[in-house]
Amino acid sequence: MENGEKAVETVVVGNYVEMESEGKDSDMKSKLSNLFWHGGSVYDAWFSCASNQVAQVLLTLPYSFSQLGMLSGIMFQLFYGLLGSWTAYLISILYVEYRTRKEREKVNFRNHVIQWFEVLDGLLGKHWRNVGLAFNCTFLLFGSVIQLIACASNIYYINDNLDKRTWTYIFGACCATTVFIPSFHNYRVWSFLGLLMTTYTAWYLTIASILHGQVEGVKHSGPSKLVLYFTGATNILYTFGGHAVTVEIMHAMWKPQKFKSIYLFATLYVLTLTLPSASAVYWAFGDLLLNHSNAFALLPKNLFRDFAVVLMLIHQFITFGFACTPLYFVWEKLIGMHECRSMCKRAAARLPVVIPIWFLAIIFPFFGPINSTVGSLLVSFTVYIIPALAHIFTFRSSAARENAVEQPPRFLGRWTGAFTINAFIVVWVFIVGFGFGGWASMINFVHQIDTFGLFTKCYQCPPPVMASPPPFSHPHVNHTRSL
Repeated sequence: MENGEKAVETVVVGNYVEMESEGKDSDMKSKLSNLFWHGGSVYDAWFSCASNQVAQVLLTLPYSFSQLGMLSGIMFQLFYGLLGSWTAYLISILYVEYRTRKEREKVNFRNHVIQWFEVLDGLLGKHWRNVGLAFNCTFLLFGSVIQLIACASNIYYINDNLDKRTWTYIFGACCATTVFIPSFHNYRVWSFLGLLMTTYTAWYLTIASILHGQVEGVKHSGPSKLVLYFTGATNILYTFGGHAVTVEIMHAMWKPQKFKSIYLFATLYVLTLTLPSASAVYWAFGDLLLNHSNAFALLPKNLFRDFAVVLMLIHQFITFGFACTPLYFVWEKLIGMHECRSMCKRAAARLPVVIPIWFLAIIFPFFGPINSTVGSLLVSFTVYIIPALAHIFTFRSSAARENAVEQPPRFLGRWTGAFTINAFIVVWVFIVGFGFGGWASMINFVHQIDTFGLFTKCYQCPPPVMASPPPFSHPHVNHTRSL
């Protein structure tokens, strides 16, 4: 190279192509970019899973404990944590199976992000693809809606000069900026910071509740009604059903075959946050939580609480991106923009996805009850029933089992053990999660509509304090005393 001329190389970032120059400036830029932007390691995947899993449900789990009672709340967290880890493992196995088969056929995924519905299509056909696509997209749509509702609910406890609906308008515009994040490959720093934020918030809830102590006359009557019991259970089902984006996270990894146990370790860490915080808040406030689905509502306003609110707001922005990015990919593929190399064009093309999310958050601002409804009707199929059935049908033949890229763990009984667990998950989640949970959640959801109405300005806001009228004085009576 002459006259200081720098060679130019093409580097694929997520799904976009960037041009980088060799030399000191480029090397420094590349190092910083790799540090904060280009994540694809096992640790990045772990941070993504853990950060995405806990999110705003951290604030609604005490509400679920008030519906379930302490013992059932703890048991359901442990139970659904295990079930969620197992079905995330199944999804990872099916992804590796699909990708291996396609790569043997010389298919190149350099500029294409594999998604769950494509895995189902490649392994089981178009009918499975259509069902998976419908459930996954609807779940992610409402998952994004929940994040907007949570943003408005949280900021209200710092600044109540605006009602929650107005805050939803504002945060809808803020969250729309996630259209500029190319893929899960680019969430490295956000995932790391997001987990720090939820860790702080969880331990703030725990310590603040213990220091506050039990309110006077505290009651722990849960479980008192079947409707409340199954509503709380499905909220926990939703809590550990955050692996609807597993395929996209795996595809962002440099070695996706290493994903198998990542979700389990992420769940174990999340349990260290959710169990102490939900238990402590329920211990302190008891049945008061039945009418306060956001734990922030009952804790005293101070600097520590405000800091936790701000951190959760930032985290909900991150989680909105997690839930929305797969929807962006689906939309891009539908309109033929997925392999476009211009980041700005793709960002502009993604904007229509945000509009219905924004609108639905304004219609149904029911923070807490909407989690249970989404959990029972959508999460139950999206991340529990469909993956379990897909694994059974993909490997139902002896030839498929013999040629499988990944064999089930020996300590679980290989294929017999795996199919038995899968069958149990399908039956349990369909009856308890979708059946009883759907019944209870819909009754509770309709009750919220009847009580507060659609498009309500300020869901579960305290009534305004009316100023006392001045004492009545007759104009002709002199109330002054002579001294």
